[in-house]
Amino acid sequence: MPELPGAGMSLPGTALIAAEHVCVRFGADEVLHDISLKVEPGEIVTILGPNGSGKSTLLRALLGIVPVAEGRLLRRAGLRIGYVPQRLTIDRTMPITVRRFLSLPTRVTDRAAADALARVGMAGQEAEQMTTLSGGQLQRVLLARALLGKPQLLMLDEPTSGLDQPGEAAFYRLIEEVRHQTGAAVLMISHDLHVVMAASDRVICLNGHICCEGTPRVVSTAPEYRALFGLGTQGALALYRHEHDHDHDDGHPHHHRPQHEHDHA
Repeated sequence: MPELPGAGMSLPGTALIAAEHVCVRFGADEVLHDISLKVEPGEIVTILGPNGSGKSTLLRALLGIVPVAEGRLLRRAGLRIGYVPQRLTIDRTMPITVRRFLSLPTRVTDRAAADALARVGMAGQEAEQMTTLSGGQLQRVLLARALLGKPQLLMLDEPTSGLDQPGEAAFYRLIEEVRHQTGAAVLMISHDLHVVMAASDRVICLNGHICCEGTPRVVSTAPEYRALFGLGTQGALALYRHEHDHDHDDGHPHHHRPQHEHDHA
């Protein structure tokens, strides 16, 4: 992982990673302007934005892959990050099993590989060829690989892109379960403007700059969100809430925290 300018410097409060007034430029074009955000331990933050809004650029900047023109990026010293890319192109002329893939680039034990696959619902799939996996299975294997390093922060770039609606909802549930089991924070980019994880503690709307930020309930009714994305499928959360809906015995509202409670608007 590239070393960030400011890595290990003083972070706001208990934050794992933070951006302070960050600008990113490609030549004369400013792609990101005055971005300030932070991710706290155990929280799930989802970044929403239309195509070309700078979502993936922001993630790559936080990873230290893209240089910043202004501002600074801060990372807790020794922070362990697991990264799930937007896409993975596999050469079909070069067969590779799931087990072998999990040992790239660093070899892991059979037990560690088996535990990671079990955690993402792919137990016993070590001998499967990567080229034969469905889109949902591939994303689960990528997540398993990211979990091998016992990350404190998971960063996912549009992980449900290309999945059908049931697959998307299932992957969101899996991320919530992983957060509950491991305590890892999650920073995820969503390609679907109208389907936001109900598990998200915060949603950030991005369009070159931060347009609005807050809980999914607050953001889904914000004028900035509606101006960017419209009402679509009755606002944010529609699909995931439908797939994930359940009753609470005590009848009281709950707020999402790392303990895996639920807040359904």
